[in-house]
Amino acid sequence: MAFSMVLTSGPNLFLPKKPQNFYFPIRCFSSPSLSVSSQSKLTQFDLKTYWTTLIAEINQKLEEAIPVKYPEQIYEAMRYSVLAKGAKRAPPVMCMAAYELFGGDRLAAFPTACALEMVHAASLIHDDLPCMDDDPVRRGQPSNHTIYGVDMAILAGDALFPLGFRHIVSHTPTKLVPEARLLRVIAEIARTVGSTGMAAGQFLDLKGGPNSVDFIQEKKYGEMSECSAVCGGLLAGAEDDDIGRLRRYGRAVGVLYEVVNDVLEAKLMEKDEIEKNQKKGKSYVSLYGVEKAMEVVEELQTNAENELDGFDKYGDRVAPLYSFIDYAVNRGFNVGDLS
Repeated sequence: MAFSMVLTSGPNLFLPKKPQNFYFPIRCFSSPSLSVSSQSKLTQFDLKTYWTTLIAEINQKLEEAIPVKYPEQIYEAMRYSVLAKGAKRAPPVMCMAAYELFGGDRLAAFPTACALEMVHAASLIHDDLPCMDDDPVRRGQPSNHTIYGVDMAILAGDALFPLGFRHIVSHTPTKLVPEARLLRVIAEIARTVGSTGMAAGQFLDLKGGPNSVDFIQEKKYGEMSECSAVCGGLLAGAEDDDIGRLRRYGRAVGVLYEVVNDVLEAKLMEKDEIEKNQKKGKSYVSLYGVEKAMEVVEELQTNAENELDGFDKYGDRVAPLYSFIDYAVNRGFNVGDLS
């Protein structure tokens, strides 16, 4: 957070509908660096089953991680957002996939994966506030502040950030992950949500002009995906070069997903709505139009795939990371229906 994909050179984005049991072929296995005989031995990867299985495990662990206790209302507000039905769980699933790339025990990554979902939920709670994006709906249901009030929503978000850090420290088996790696993971998450990361993206989304669109997209939408991929690698003890690849890959996928969202939304709008949004200039679609945004989609997809070329040596284990790229473009199934 690969599939068969069709991108046109014009403003029309073709997103074919696929049956629920569709199996997605992996583009990485057609890489020129692989021999024909090696490619023929590699199997197709079923992203839907992979994602469904992980969501079920992550949901159970999140349920256990946030029990209701005093003061009850804060915990209820925290649980409302973290355990919301329809949550994609993209950050934890991305983290797990990056960790498993290097062949580790899945149990070691679950605490960090859950922490990433807590941090992600906290950021969404705060983004939705009237003083920020002023969004009354999140994931198809009323936003946290709409149900619990602005004051309680702020407290719920404030509480989820440190709970995520605490969960990593208290639940990660130290026999599987040395403390030095955990410190790097915590530092990475802190950087991501801080004044040079997502907070900076939100600031410019509120105050910035048209020239800040690249920064807004990277910081507001790319940072969480980047952090998720990097944390998986850090937990596994990946080399710095591999961490760099995961960082660039994750950032590209995060922005890619959002740009495609904007394209799809634009295609559902009336002409006057599109012209009104273009004046805001906070996304590639609103600033440049659908055709230019599609060029950005192609560039981001290529960049993400190029970063994964360096992981061909891991064989089938890189398949989930490739499949996320094309899921971001094709949306072959509704992740919200899996939870």
